[in-house]
Amino acid sequence: MITARSEELFRQSRKVLAGGVSSMLRAACKPLPLFFGQASGSRLTDADGNTYIDYALAWGPMILGHSHPEVLAAVRRQLAQSQMLGAQHELEVRVASKLCAMIPCAGLVAFSNTGSEAVQVALRLARAFTGRRKVIKFEGHYHGWSDGVLLSYRPAAPLDPDYAPQLGTEGQSPSAAEDVFVLPWNDAGKVAALLEHFPEQIAAVITEPVLCNSSCLAPEPSYLQSLRELCNRHGALLIFDEVITGFRLARGGAQEAFGVIPDLATFGKAIAGGFPLSVVAGRADVMDLIPRKRVVHAGTFNGNPISLAAAEAVLDVLDRDEGAVLKQIRSTGETLISGLRELAANAGVPLCINGSGPVFHISFTDYTGMRDYRDTLHSDLQQRDRFLEAMLAHGIYLLPDGRWYLSAAHGEAEVRETLAAAEHCFRDLAGAQRKGSMPPRRG
Repeated sequence: MITARSEELFRQSRKVLAGGVSSMLRAACKPLPLFFGQASGSRLTDADGNTYIDYALAWGPMILGHSHPEVLAAVRRQLAQSQMLGAQHELEVRVASKLCAMIPCAGLVAFSNTGSEAVQVALRLARAFTGRRKVIKFEGHYHGWSDGVLLSYRPAAPLDPDYAPQLGTEGQSPSAAEDVFVLPWNDAGKVAALLEHFPEQIAAVITEPVLCNSSCLAPEPSYLQSLRELCNRHGALLIFDEVITGFRLARGGAQEAFGVIPDLATFGKAIAGGFPLSVVAGRADVMDLIPRKRVVHAGTFNGNPISLAAAEAVLDVLDRDEGAVLKQIRSTGETLISGLRELAANAGVPLCINGSGPVFHISFTDYTGMRDYRDTLHSDLQQRDRFLEAMLAHGIYLLPDGRWYLSAAHGEAEVRETLAAAEHCFRDLAGAQRKGSMPPRRG
């Protein structure tokens, strides 16, 4: 595989762009962050002309695949009418109405542009509504990169036995940790104990309903319902961060899939099929703090017509025929998961897959199941990286953390091609294990 143009562009980029990338998460791509020039359906083409089946999907947003015709048509129509207004327009009403109909918790919604912004608004609403300061979050969960929540996200060993909040970056104010409690996920007993120990002090419990940012761990049976009941009992608000799960696990997100309704939820990624848009949705009495001017929510680009045109098209496709597209994505993904498990087992390569068809994660480990973030640390990251590089050489583009996203553009042909590549890569890994050496890079 020739990557000379990407290598040259990366050299140039590092001279003028901090780190050579626009998000440092992309710097983890191996053997280097590739530069891409074209994308269509399930395929990407890089600057050197190499084509890949794309399971990164721009880190999740491309739920319908790249360049979906209905999304492109909607955006072209809107571009001809207006690009940016900084004022109200009919699309706001139409898309908000659609969201309120699709999302179980949505009495009212508010538009923003990124998941980090939406989470900030949700937490501000929770604190204002309850008159409390403290928040419970869970180790390994990611809720954006603002100071108030970038805590104990993928903390490195040695880990604090008492789960003291760990700052996520240099330059972050230490005071950010003062109002946040961190707990292990999937342990309702610890949540109950903390709520009882700090009566009338906890404003909210915020969680990814599926731990997509740390190995796609599922909630244990009744866990989300336990959080709902505990929040009801103690007067705290339950917030679902559905930036990943929203419009991917079901039309109404994880709250629909699991039948547990939060007080507030944040959405992003898939909602606009690649255009910047995020949403806070929630109970009308909580959301009403915004128009009552008790909570500030502002932003020049909020509700911009281009993103909302894309979102209307995406939501129409996802909602059509009782969510037929999402059922197709789930089925395709489950076929892929089953095939990967079988191929790894046949090759004698320990592999744990968490998640479901629309989004899942692979870990090279003997663990057959994972319950919380600390379980995810017992995996072979070198083996993962070798597998990802080998798959890339076979034309399969994956995220550097081992997460896979499926889209409506992935079908039987993509699954066959992917499993054929995986069979070669698992065989190479098994052979290298037997010889005690790293598999050779192809190309």
